[in-house]
Amino acid sequence: MKYVVIADELRDRITRGELPPGARVPSTRRLAADHGVAMATAAKALALLSQEGLVRAEPRSGTVVAGRDRRGGHQRGLTRDRIVRTAIDIADAEGLTALSMRGIAARLGVAAMAPYRYVSGRDELVMLMADAAYGERGYPTNPPRGWRERLTLGGRTLWSLYRRHPWLAQLAPITRPLPLRNLGLHGEWALAALSELGVDAATLCDLHVLFFSYIQGIAIHLEREQHALASSGLSEGEWMDRQLPSMGPMISGRPVFTKMLRELGETGYDLVLDDIFESGMRALLDGLALRFGR
Repeated sequence: MKYVVIADELRDRITRGELPPGARVPSTRRLAADHGVAMATAAKALALLSQEGLVRAEPRSGTVVAGRDRRGGHQRGLTRDRIVRTAIDIADAEGLTALSMRGIAARLGVAAMAPYRYVSGRDELVMLMADAAYGERGYPTNPPRGWRERLTLGGRTLWSLYRRHPWLAQLAPITRPLPLRNLGLHGEWALAALSELGVDAATLCDLHVLFFSYIQGIAIHLEREQHALASSGLSEGEWMDRQLPSMGPMISGRPVFTKMLRELGETGYDLVLDDIFESGMRALLDGLALRFGR
């Protein structure tokens, strides 16, 4: 079985001292790319080593080699918050597809069913993760003057959270907002700013959906790029270089497309989502100012 082969290789590196106690173990994404396997297979290998006490989850560091004392005792300190933070660390590093209740238990070094005493299952856990993530950033007691300044701050705050937790933008469509307390904090901030435009309730709701969906729509690509990198093993630039020879049919007979690509090939171009986010935010706010005379 492939996951056993991966676990054996890591176990050997740990035994030989190549990966000493405290050293970071390759992530699920890295293992999947290196061995040409699915992320679930790589996660299973790490779970096996965790059950053996060879590795452990370390907040903000991923999976690291455990120390010599493997007698356990983690279960006594198990809390809902610890489960949620461990789950967030896994999702941040490896994506939501790598998240499972059994995998969390393995990383925490507890019995497979122990987390169920605190969380009913994966669905509830993901909601707790999202609420915790949205609660990591707040707003000043004294807001900036002007609706535009407030919306700019709100947009950048949400973007920073999606940047920190790429999986967060993937959870639900804009038509089905998540009933999360901390998400409501961001909603109230944006609505208070938009209300200064003097619109009715229906228009206020529409504008808020437009504002939030713009940020979420750009942020969705953060997680997708991570997944593409893990599955292909190619960076964005390397992938584009491989696609160029096959772009002939796509641009044939399209002079503007051809001219743009030729000029970009001469000047160089990097697609930076942070820059696109800022540019789009300015355009969106410019449009609101023009439409409502503000």
